Amino acid sequence: MDTKVLLIGLCIAVVTAYPTEDQVLVKLDDGPRYQYMSGAEGPELVDLWLKTSDVQQAARYNPDQNNGYHLFTRKNPKISQPIPLGYDSLLKTSHYDVNKKTVILIHGWRNTPTSDFNVHLIDAYLTAEDVNVIMVDWSIGAGVLYVVALNNVHRSADHVSRYINWLLAASGGNIARYHVIGHSLGAHQAGIVGRQLGGRLPYITALDPAMPGWITNDYAFKPDDGIYTEVMHTDVGHSGLLRPSGDVDFYPNGGRDMPGCEDNNCSHHRCIFYMAESLTRGGFTGRRCDNLNAALGGNCGGASLRMGGPTAKTGYTGIYHLETNAYSPFSQG
Repeated sequence: MDTKVLLIGLCIAVVTAYPTEDQVLVKLDDGPRYQYMSGAEGPELVDLWLKTSDVQQAARYNPDQNNGYHLFTRKNPKISQPIPLGYDSLLKTSHYDVNKKTVILIHGWRNTPTSDFNVHLIDAYLTAEDVNVIMVDWSIGAGVLYVVALNNVHRSADHVSRYINWLLAASGGNIARYHVIGHSLGAHQAGIVGRQLGGRLPYITALDPAMPGWITNDYAFKPDDGIYTEVMHTDVGHSGLLRPSGDVDFYPNGGRDMPGCEDNNCSHHRCIFYMAESLTRGGFTGRRCDNLNAALGGNCGGASLRMGGPTAKTGYTGIYHLETNAYSPFSQG
C-alpha cells in the first residue's frame, strides 16, 4: 500500500478521535505548496499540504452513503434511474440491459451531475450507440477543498469497483463489455477502479488526468489499469499531467493551449468535448510521435490512429499528436 495513503488512513482515525491543533501531515509531490487547479468555475489556487483539518473533512465523506449511481439509456436519455449498490430489485425493474455495453462515467473535482462532463458524454454516447450509461455521482467527495477531494478519490474508487462487481453479479453481465471514462481527478479514479478489478476492464479513457498531487502519487493512472488504456492530454503542466500515462497517449495541439480557449481552465475541460465528438463523428486522426518532445512540438509523422471513440484500440501503443479546430466541429478529418 502507498505510504501516503496508509498515513492518511491512520491520521483519520487519530484526528477524528482526538481533535488537535491544525498541523501539516503530508506534503504531496515535490513541487510548490500552492498550485493552480481548474475547478468548475475557473482556476483556483490550491494547497497541496494535507493538514489535520483536511483529514477531519475527508472523514465526513462516506461513499456507502454519499455516492450515487444513475442509469441513462435510450429509453430514459434525460431523466436518470437511480440504482444504488445492492438494490437488486431496482436493477431488475430498470431499463438496464445486460446484453448491451455498459459505460461508467466518473467526473472530476467540483463537478456535479449537471456538469459538462456528464451532460455531454451521456448525450454523445447514447447518440453513438444503444448502451447503458451509468453516471457516478461522487460530488459530495469531490466538492470540497482540492487536497481533501484528492484523498477521497481512492475511497470513491473502492465503492465504484464494488458497484461494478455487484452489477456484474446481479445482472449476469460480462466485464468484457465495459468502458470507463474519467476526467481530471475522475481519470485517476477510473484507473484505480480498473486496478481493483484486476486490469480486466477492456477500455478505460482518461481525459486530462489531474497533475497537482499526482506527479509522484503511486495511485496515478497507469497503462496496465485496463486491457486498453487511452489518455487525452489538453492542459499539460497546469491542471493536467505532462507524462504519458496510458497504452496510447494523445496530445492534441501539443497538449496545451487548445485553439478557441482563452485560459487553462478551458483547455483542461476541452477534452470532454473532443471525447464527445469522437463518439458521434469520429474524425480525430493522430500521427505517431517518436517521443514526448515531438508530440509537444507537433513534429510527428508516424502511423495514424483515431483518438477517442466508442471502441477500444486493443494492441496499439504509443504517443500521438493531432491538430483541432477552434470551434465545433473540432476534428479536422
